Amino acid sequence: MRLIRVTAVFLGCLLSLRAAPADVDAAFARFWSAKDPSAAAKTSADIVKSGASFDDVYQRLKRGRTYATDAPSGTIQTKRPGIAGDFDYVLEIPASYDASKRYQVRIHLHGGVNRERTAPRRATGIGRLAGAEQIYIVPSAWNEAPWWSDTQLENLRAILDNVKRTYNVDENHVALSGVSDGATGAYYVAMRDPTPYGAILPLNGSIVVLRSGSIGVTGELFPTNLRNRSFFVVNGGRDPLYPTAAVEPYLEHLSRGGVSLLYQPQPNAGHDTSWWPEVKDAFETFVRDHPRTPLPDRLTWETSDTRNGGRLHWLVIESLGSRAGESAALPDLNAISPPRTLDFGMRMDASKVERVLPGSSAEKLGLHAGDVLVRIDDVPINGGADILRAFQAHDVGSTIRFSVTRNGKPLDLSGTFAPTPIEPESNVLFRHRAKSGRVDLERNGNTVAALTHGVTEFSLLLSPDQFDFSQPVKVTTNGHVAFEGRIEHNVATLVKWAARDNDRTMLFGAEVRIKVQ
Repeated sequence: MRLIRVTAVFLGCLLSLRAAPADVDAAFARFWSAKDPSAAAKTSADIVKSGASFDDVYQRLKRGRTYATDAPSGTIQTKRPGIAGDFDYVLEIPASYDASKRYQVRIHLHGGVNRERTAPRRATGIGRLAGAEQIYIVPSAWNEAPWWSDTQLENLRAILDNVKRTYNVDENHVALSGVSDGATGAYYVAMRDPTPYGAILPLNGSIVVLRSGSIGVTGELFPTNLRNRSFFVVNGGRDPLYPTAAVEPYLEHLSRGGVSLLYQPQPNAGHDTSWWPEVKDAFETFVRDHPRTPLPDRLTWETSDTRNGGRLHWLVIESLGSRAGESAALPDLNAISPPRTLDFGMRMDASKVERVLPGSSAEKLGLHAGDVLVRIDDVPINGGADILRAFQAHDVGSTIRFSVTRNGKPLDLSGTFAPTPIEPESNVLFRHRAKSGRVDLERNGNTVAALTHGVTEFSLLLSPDQFDFSQPVKVTTNGHVAFEGRIEHNVATLVKWAARDNDRTMLFGAEVRIKVQ
């Protein structure tokens, strides 16, 4: 009898330790209703304390939240607070939105970011660039918060996270597109924070703009990081800002270097999207055929800022520094032989000539510093875009006419359009001011081979969808074994990363810190 009583007490204790379904359900209800990743993280301990098994938590996270069937649809003008002020954005939700269906998303970055924050912007959505049925997100940028800033990287992530908490988003079909400055911004995001996105679609933009020290680019840029995404690129042959002739050498360089890129030049187009009806089907097919791989077997990532830019998918660069035996050099897309360019020889401030280069075509034509351009041929001049448009219409050796004001008096000048070929100033795409580190990973089963340069430590986030936790994991760095052994998955790690990522397809049950050998 005593043995039976002891056994009964023991079984009773075991039963009391099991997770009560109501406790688990309540913990997940708080987790799913959290308004942002920070709030979700605060509820994570409740899930751990509930005693739910790893498999139970994992399956619940894969299923995700239950979405409200009465979520608003149509065009929605809204905003989110940020360090640089409120960030306005527009959502376009299909009128037929069905909460049981996962929806493709396109985040579209507009052009003209040099405007003041107070300047009004039409509260419209994707407009004439609408394509397949999907959720459209149109955020806003301005001169103090351009697309090429850490502020906007955080803003885009926060907006997407917020949308995913209300609408059933297909996490692996979130495309990032942009026009003009927005296209240039898309290149920037792809080099700094590509993890949330699938296809990248720069339209009428140029990666070269990000070289300029005058536009306020934040952070170091590493073009090799573009290998982690697929690009659909459109430029116009008659675009006065970014004509095909100017952008193609750089696109060819990226393509030769392993960047997946489909280029759709429009020879007769200017700086506009008049080509959209002809390109739309190819654009949408590309997006459909190039989903994000949430757990890619190959990764390349370089950063100089481990705090704000150390992570790509399941790789986190933790610390930078040199190690004996590291790879002396990894193929680097930043090394480039830029094409020679043509220089007319005048330096401008809007429509005013600031400087005329000695011996240049501008000097031979008779232009002086201080001249204010009124027209070039029949093109009125108000700024650099007008000048480029006028130049684009001319072949070398043709006659060009300038109407200027000099000392307040009108003056007409004419001569030969003969810009001078100049050699490139640099053999790199982007100049770097800080030390960086890079890791190239390749996974084969439970074995990960890493090549590193300038990195002393990194972490790997391991997903049950990618690794077999019943078998040992082996990690080599630069040909040396840095780790080998069994890794136990645990609920705390699983929920921690789920709170941060809000992503049903990218769940991590364990993490391992690797010291580079």
